Amino acid sequence: MDISKYMDIVTLYVSEYSIKIVVALLIFFIGKIIINKITALAKHMMIKSKIDTTLVEFSESLIYFILLLVLVLVTLSTLGIDTTSFIAIFGAAGLAIGLALQGSLANVGAAVLIIIFRPFKVGDFVSAGGATGTVEDVNLFSTIIAPLDNRTIIVPNASIVGGNIVNYSQKPERRVDHVFGIGYDDDLKLAKDTLMQIMKDDERVLAEPAPFVGVGELGDSSVNFTFRAWVKSDDFWDVHFDMLEKVKLTFDEKGISIPYPQMDIHTNKIEQ
Repeated sequence: MDISKYMDIVTLYVSEYSIKIVVALLIFFIGKIIINKITALAKHMMIKSKIDTTLVEFSESLIYFILLLVLVLVTLSTLGIDTTSFIAIFGAAGLAIGLALQGSLANVGAAVLIIIFRPFKVGDFVSAGGATGTVEDVNLFSTIIAPLDNRTIIVPNASIVGGNIVNYSQKPERRVDHVFGIGYDDDLKLAKDTLMQIMKDDERVLAEPAPFVGVGELGDSSVNFTFRAWVKSDDFWDVHFDMLEKVKLTFDEKGISIPYPQMDIHTNKIEQ
């Protein structure tokens, strides 16, 4: 066996590829440093522009992944490897992953829309995606909503963006709406004045917009009053429930009746 012949072949390959390997390694490590600086700069600029934290983190990861993929392809090309097939493989893999994760990607896209257009923020009381409660968190895939009974509802972001969003916290004031009925034999003016006085006596009820009481309907068995009181959004639920209790107690004191459904049953005695 001619060992010198094989040594010459090894020496030839080493001399030919060693420079390429060194250059490729330099490109990769220097490229990694540059990528880290670029992503850090992009993150700093987004934070300085007061972009939402969730979107900043998502954008940072996306920029880093894309730049790293480009760096890997450049490094392989430096080694003399044909990257055309790799690009085709990455493209096919990306298409397959995209098809498999259509729902998840839709949620990510919806998260970006929520973060950009800000229909609500953490802490707002909303009705969205079939859930009503306080927004606790918005991540890339879902929004966490806590209803009044302190459950946790995880709503896919795509469901939120695809439907109506009601934000009860966006405005500084909210209106408490009630309907109170009295009997036809009761004093209508006394009842109206009583309802108005209940609102005026409550410091949480705003003077502007002014509270309102008016006859809204002459029902089958009651005269129904429309009752509207404007309050600060933070006071809404307290005032909502307090008004129900105050009206009932005050009506009882003043002898004003609140009709309720009754059924009269008449029996006929059959003689045998």
